[in-house]
Amino acid sequence: MNPGLALANRALEREAWARNRLASHSGRTLRIRVGPASALLRIADDGKLTPGRVPPDLTLWISPFRVPALLAQPERFSELVETDGDPQLAATLFDLAMALPWWVEQMFARVLGPIVGMRLADAGRQLLLLPGHAADSFGASVRDYVRDETQLLMTHAQVDVFAGDVAALDERIDALASRVDAIG
Repeated sequence: MNPGLALANRALEREAWARNRLASHSGRTLRIRVGPASALLRIADDGKLTPGRVPPDLTLWISPFRVPALLAQPERFSELVETDGDPQLAATLFDLAMALPWWVEQMFARVLGPIVGMRLADAGRQLLLLPGHAADSFGASVRDYVRDETQLLMTHAQVDVFAGDVAALDERIDALASRVDAIG
């Protein structure tokens, strides 16, 4: 059995409510695609996951670059994960994704104790948010730079006026040069 599937089923063993939610979709299949990696899964009668073999009822796709944001903010599931297929199964998976932070906290609490586990899970969420924060900050900096620096640049109309002024100045210089030549 694939390690990711084994981990998912191990987490589901402790959560009867989650297995019951999935069991209501028994026999359905879903394909999860993270970048080029893909897994086809079937929902068993007991709510656990098994390898799938038929075309999927639902396909979920997420960019590998968006996985940290999903793990840190599962409420952004609809924004970060593209779905194609069964909307009821997608809604169930959204609900399960919302419980992901709680599952991680519970796992850390079992291993490290309740206080340290919760603090470590919080620190992990903050670290997962860091790439998004850095991208937002970089984007804001570029936006501010462009806004501030474009004030130094000329519009097309201003360039036309400037070109006309330069042409007029050139004519005046030529006229002045002709007068100087005439005097000399």
